[in-house]
Formats: sequence, C-alpha cells, structure tokens
Amino acid sequence: MGLNLDEQKAVDRFRKQVVEPSQTKLVIVDFWAEWCGPCKALAPVLEKVAAEYADKGVVLAKIDVDEEKFIASQFQVQSIPTVYAMFQGQPVADLTPMRSESQLKQALDQLLQQLPVKAGAADDANGGQQQPDLDQLVGMGEQLLAEGDAERAASVFMQLSQMAPDKPEVASGLIRALVAAGQADTAKQAYDAMPQDLKDDPLVVQAHSALELAGTQVDQGELDNLRQAAAESPADAEAQLAFAEAAFAAGERDEAAEVLLRSIAAREGEGESPAKAKLLQMFEAVGLEDPWVSTQRRKLSLLLFG
Repeated sequence: MGLNLDEQKAVDRFRKQVVEPSQTKLVIVDFWAEWCGPCKALAPVLEKVAAEYADKGVVLAKIDVDEEKFIASQFQVQSIPTVYAMFQGQPVADLTPMRSESQLKQALDQLLQQLPVKAGAADDANGGQQQPDLDQLVGMGEQLLAEGDAERAASVFMQLSQMAPDKPEVASGLIRALVAAGQADTAKQAYDAMPQDLKDDPLVVQAHSALELAGTQVDQGELDNLRQAAAESPADAEAQLAFAEAAFAAGERDEAAEVLLRSIAAREGEGESPAKAKLLQMFEAVGLEDPWVSTQRRKLSLLLFG
C-alpha cells in the first residue's frame, strides 16, 4: 500500500528470502555492508553457527543495507551489524549483542526451546540456508589483514580453519594473521599440526616464511641496541641484517627494507647478497600482491637495474 515500484520489489525479495522461510524456520537476519569491518568479522561466526544449526531449522539471510535501504529503514537499522532472529514473519530476538559463537548458540538454543521451529535444513533456493562462500570469507580476512587489523583477521581465519581446515588459503591466512597479531607461538602450533601435503602448498610455504621471520622478534631494548649497532657500523653486513630481521619481526617493515636496500646498494656487483635474499624472503612472507611489497620491489629494481 502506497509503495513505489522499487520498494515493492524490495518487499517481494524480503518476503522470499526471509518471511516465507520463517513460517517454519528460525531465520537469522544479518544486516551488513561491504564497507563494514565489524560485519566482516562477524560474518564467519554467523555462517558457521547457521551451518551447524541447519538441521535444527535455522537459516541465515544476509541483507545488504546499501542495496536494500528500504528494508533496512523498515527495521529502523541505525548501525551495522544488526542481527535479528525472525519466526513466522516477526522478529523474536535481537541477536546483535551476540558476537561470539557461544553467545549465539546459547541464544538460539533458548529460542528453539520456545518456538515450534520445524527441524531440518531448508531445501528451497530462495529462502534456504545460504552455504558459506569460502572465497568471500577468505577475502574478508585478507582485507582485514591488509588494513592492519590483525587480531580480527586472526579471529576470522580461526573460524574458517574450523570450517575448512584443509584449504591452503585458510591455513596460510591463519598463520600470517596470527604472526601479525603477535601470536607467533600459536601460529607455530597451528603450522606444526598441519599435514605435510598442506605444508608443501605454495601459499602455506609463503606463510611459513612469515613465521620464520617472526622468530627473530626481540623486545624494544634489544631492538634499539641492534638499531644502534647497525647505525654505528654501516659496513657491517651482519649488523645490518640482524637489525633488519628484528625490525621486520617488530612490524617496522619500512625500516627493515630501507636497511636492506642500503646494504644491497653498498655491495652492488658482489653477486647475490644475504641482504637481497632476506628482502626477497620478506616479500614472500608479506605476499607478492601486497602494496608494500610492490613499492619495495620497485625500489629494488631501480637499485639493481637503474
């Protein structure tokens, strides 16, 4: 009543995606957006819990607030992520505060005890359980990692490792995110527990490089001493290398690359240098597609080839 054509289409989409399946199922409605960091951190948790509860009659519906502005306005969504549980076309619980897997499961268990939800996964394409899109979820984790939010990236990859432990892109992301979050010991435990065929995958080999470099991490006092030693002895290749390794492990990537590039320039024409090998290992650890690596590779090319 009184809706324009676009609004009516939005209502029809919502009816098929949420209202109709909610007649017999408990529908988790996730209001999200591509630009929303917290949404991306929460997504794998929702995907995992919904998948585990599918046989109990729980399905997940994701509503992009940028594409479905009218629906979001009808629910008076003020911030995202906003998450509701719906049954028979009506919101029955606000799940937004439930950010952990255990909190969500506890809330769902209580709702399932109170509501006559039909058990069994939905089998229709429009309103049924959305299977997790692994590539999309991995992309979320990688974006968080690229943005420097290592802890949330680690949380995303930790959830993904439970969903798809044999996927190289998941294993690689988990190791690199844990290393970036300063959890090298946990990263090593995760790596050691992997089967050999997974360790041999190029993506995991790359992540292992990051783990190896993280092994040179020192405290701030030791880092300052290595920095001073490198500055006082610019001709000492070992001092430059030791400081570069420690700086990289401490997250000072620019300083580490600068030291190594200076060391390479000072020894140009002497063949393959340890500094160049170490810099290439750092590139591999970070990822060859990373913007930082692209910048440093250009500097190295200019240095070597003019």
